[in-house]
Amino acid sequence: MRFGIVTQYLGANDGQGRVNLEIAREAARQGHSVTIFSEHVDHAVQASPGIHAVRCPPPSWLPSRLLRDQLFAYRSYREIGRPAHRCDALLTNGFSTWARSDLNCIHFVHDTWRRTRADAGAHRLTLRRLYAAVYVQINTWLERLSLRRSRRVVAVSGTVQNELVGMGVDAAKIHVIANGVDTAEFAPGPGERHRFGLPPEPVIALFAGDLTTPRKNLDTVLRALQAAPCVHLAVAGHCDRSPYPDMARSMGLADRVHFVGFQRDMPALMRSVDMFILPSRYEPFGLVVLEAMASGLPVLTSRAAGVSGLIPKDAGCVVDDAEDAGAMASWMETLAADPAARHSMGRSARALAEAHSWSAMARQYVTLLTEAGRASL
Repeated sequence: MRFGIVTQYLGANDGQGRVNLEIAREAARQGHSVTIFSEHVDHAVQASPGIHAVRCPPPSWLPSRLLRDQLFAYRSYREIGRPAHRCDALLTNGFSTWARSDLNCIHFVHDTWRRTRADAGAHRLTLRRLYAAVYVQINTWLERLSLRRSRRVVAVSGTVQNELVGMGVDAAKIHVIANGVDTAEFAPGPGERHRFGLPPEPVIALFAGDLTTPRKNLDTVLRALQAAPCVHLAVAGHCDRSPYPDMARSMGLADRVHFVGFQRDMPALMRSVDMFILPSRYEPFGLVVLEAMASGLPVLTSRAAGVSGLIPKDAGCVVDDAEDAGAMASWMETLAADPAARHSMGRSARALAEAHSWSAMARQYVTLLTEAGRASL
């Protein structure tokens, strides 16, 4: 069969991009032909047998992500309609194209973020905050439109499934498929702290995520760090336009918070730290948490993260309140003082991650795509 996948990025260094990459690889392995409609496709993927990339990049001079997304949605729709690109089944990711989809994978629910987002200082109206509000509102409307136009929907967690049902999506057409993880790439091993400019001796927690948004909740982690003086924090992510380096300095944490920038070799970074913390205010799944677990790290996340439903008490901590800096500080301090507990939790985390392979996840998607393709014949 011929499958189409619409995703703005296809590659290993992006959560949604990695999920779609594994689906494409599995479909090709099973003998299907896969066409990727994308802004950017990793060069290694473009040479993969059975996978054909159709790039639909919007011009970089467009002044906002909102406008670029709209142009990509139109260009991908136009390409999908060409006879040479006809598909038996089409997979999309939320609102990513104006084409109707047979299977819509929901990695993020804008409607939920619009209603629940917490942003300290949001009362101060700035152009940036106004743009963010408009961006979320428009994407909420487009998201609802894409869900109505999709024959089936995949939720990446039970959390997302509940959100979709709450929005009025028919529960009968929703399938839950948790994201997978590469347990060979992300695995325990010797650290290389010198590569990342990290000090060799102290206990180090790792935070990794978008540093331009309050959604990932680094501000609360920094407050927790103030109450956990024996712990250092490595922060991975682009620092351009991020307020957090200045915030860390103003809080007197400059000597204990290490901004290491965007890292392509996340497995090596995870092997170089002692625990992982990402108490997001809203996180539909949280693939990076599962990657940390595969790396043998104890993890802390919030109840607002979809991946929290997979974490047993012997592998990590799930805080009910994403603003509870005291609970985070207590957890970090306790583990910092008890290496045996860290290692035990790390082993349990690794064991759980091993049950969630990429191939097992991808096979579920290909089965749904195959069923959709047969129904369209």
